[in-house]
Amino acid sequence: MSHAPPLGALLRRYSAGSALTCDPVDQGLLNRGYRLCTTRGRYFLKHHFDPETAAPEAIARQHRATQRLADLGVPVAPPLPAHDGRTVAVVGGHAYALHPWIDGRHRHGAQLTTAQCGRLGALLGVVHASLERVMGTGRAAPAHRAAPAADPEVTFTLIDDLLARVRRHRPADSFDELARHRLLERRRLLEQHAGRRPPHGGPVGWVHGDFHPFNLLYRGDAPAAIVDWDRLGVKPRAEEAVRAAAIFFVRPAGTLDLPKVRAYARAYRRTAGATPSELAAAVHRVWWERLNDFWMLRWHYERGDTRADPQFPAASALVVWWTREYDAVCDAFAG
Repeated sequence: MSHAPPLGALLRRYSAGSALTCDPVDQGLLNRGYRLCTTRGRYFLKHHFDPETAAPEAIARQHRATQRLADLGVPVAPPLPAHDGRTVAVVGGHAYALHPWIDGRHRHGAQLTTAQCGRLGALLGVVHASLERVMGTGRAAPAHRAAPAADPEVTFTLIDDLLARVRRHRPADSFDELARHRLLERRRLLEQHAGRRPPHGGPVGWVHGDFHPFNLLYRGDAPAAIVDWDRLGVKPRAEEAVRAAAIFFVRPAGTLDLPKVRAYARAYRRTAGATPSELAAAVHRVWWERLNDFWMLRWHYERGDTRADPQFPAASALVVWWTREYDAVCDAFAG
């Protein structure tokens, strides 16, 4: 970590004692986090670094939402207020928040029993239903509509650009070889399915925005805290449920564990009040999104950022498998 947090100036704003140790937490692609031990206890210090979500007013809104969710019994870790009552501390132009340290570990879908997968789906459903209560549907204004589905013509242009970047990369390596294979394969799939572009997304509501294994801590078999609310926003709710499942339940070879997906989806539908048709439409839209999405390759070739590279083999294989097993995937979410 190149940026050391200004611990003295920060801790003077809180009743948190003096710093003893401060160690970076490496997991996560955006923002910076630190495990902070002081003379008063253990804390998680978050440096809100992502420019898209680091505005103090947006952070404060997230904080208010998590406090209200905690009041409803949702497992979250709201930030601690400073002496002035604020939960966002701006020091040297950087925004920070201090949270209680939550002991726990991250668990992927492969580490969950079928019953625990149901509990996971129920938890996300409770999150969506609770956000509707604490944020208010009236604030999900009509302007908050799902963005149009990806245009395949734009995607074809992007594929050509990425293929050119792969060809120019020297020295060529195994990642380049896989990228080229997947780009050519995806172009063929898009040519075959270009007529299946979905309409606008389904019902919108407040969502976590980034629900995946690294943002959920378990203590034993039970979820202890949902963390990282930076992407809190108004989006199609069922699509978050599908995206989360595609991360939790993807296997290394790029297939989904459909029995676990089914248990998760049934519990989600029950607690969120979502219909099977709503989930089926979300499956179609997220499948199309994945078919047209190349964010990992764009990070690699346009930005020189390789942090997402380990996720690429399974994620790129999943799109192919999902296309082939489309009906079975739909049935697992909506059946």
